[in-house]
This record gives sequence, structure tokens and C-alpha cells, in this order.
Amino acid sequence: MSMAWALIARDVRRGYAGGGAALVCGFFLLAVILFPFAIGPDRALLARIGAGAIWVAALLAALLPVDRLVAPDCESGWFDQVVVRGVSLPLVMLLRIVAHWLAFAPPLMLAAMVAGGLFGLDGAALVRVETGLLLGTPGLAALAVATGALTAGLRGAGAVAGLLLLPLALPLLIFGASDDGMGGAKLLAAVSLLLVAGAPWLAAAAIRSVRD
Repeated sequence: MSMAWALIARDVRRGYAGGGAALVCGFFLLAVILFPFAIGPDRALLARIGAGAIWVAALLAALLPVDRLVAPDCESGWFDQVVVRGVSLPLVMLLRIVAHWLAFAPPLMLAAMVAGGLFGLDGAALVRVETGLLLGTPGLAALAVATGALTAGLRGAGAVAGLLLLPLALPLLIFGASDDGMGGAKLLAAVSLLLVAGAPWLAAAAIRSVRD
């Protein structure tokens, strides 16, 4: 258990080091701000598209740290050192998903409150958006880690990561931006849980192929 906490703490520190969380939040807010400028001052229209715009910006922001999540540790042989100490690779990737979520989701959810004000969302709509992000960002974190593992060692990994992550994240976008109440939230939670359950095994297999 102490090893697990140490691995999570290490990755969380890396996530916040160098302003990584600030960069994600800044990009997210910049992307969100573009929507009101493009659409105009129609408050009813802005409120209607607010949830979808926030989720689109969140997906784009999730791409930023992908090339730093796995590739540096693959190149340095860090994963080999951890496996030699008796920690299974899928568990290491699950802990990395947890750490990435801790470094990326809470700042993003705070920034989403500012975005809700830009779109004129009322209290109920903002609660729906924040609940959706709480349920959906674990799936985004899992996708980001798995995509980072799949593209580790590839030239132009950032572009390839976008091609992989965005289509796979469409169910999260659809159910997250839905105003279907509890039905949409349950589907979003189910998709997110499925991604969190499967991503560590996919990421571990991808890392083994790079090591071999």
C-alpha cells in the first residue's frame, strides 16, 4: 500500500510540476472563451450550448499532457525498475490513471465553474455539468494514459494521440453533454467505469510491446 501511495504521489507531483495543471486549465478556458466570441451575445443560445462547449474544451485540454504521461518513463526504463520490485504493470498503470485524474480533473472542474459563468448557466445546469465532469473525467484520464502508452516511442506522438483519443472519447462527450438527467449520468458513469477498468490492461500491453 505504501508503494501505491508513493507512485501516486510521484505522478501527481509530476502532473503539477512546471505548471502542467495551469496549462491545461488555461487552454480549457481559452477554448471555452472562443465560443461566445464566435456565436455572439445571444444568452439563450449560449446557455443551450454551454454544456456541450465545456465538454468539447475538456476533451481538447485532455490531449495536452498525453505525450508526457508514459513516454519519458518508457525511455528511461522506469517501468522495468518498478516491475522488478514486484509491482504488476497493470496496477502501475491504474495508479497512473488515478494520479493523472488527481492532477487534471480538480483544476478542470474549478475552471468549469468560470466557464459556466461565461455561458450564463444557471445553478442547476452548472451542477449537471460539474456532476458530468466528476463522472466522466476518470474515463478521460484512463483514455489519456492508454493513448500515451500506445503512442510511446512514436514520432509525432501528439498528432497520433489526438487521432486515437478523440474518437474513443465520443461516448463521454455525448453522455456528458446530455441533459437527460439521471439516465445520461448513469450511462456516462458506466462508460467511464468501463474505460477505467480496461485502460490499465491495454496500457500495460502497449508498454510491454515497446520494451520488447
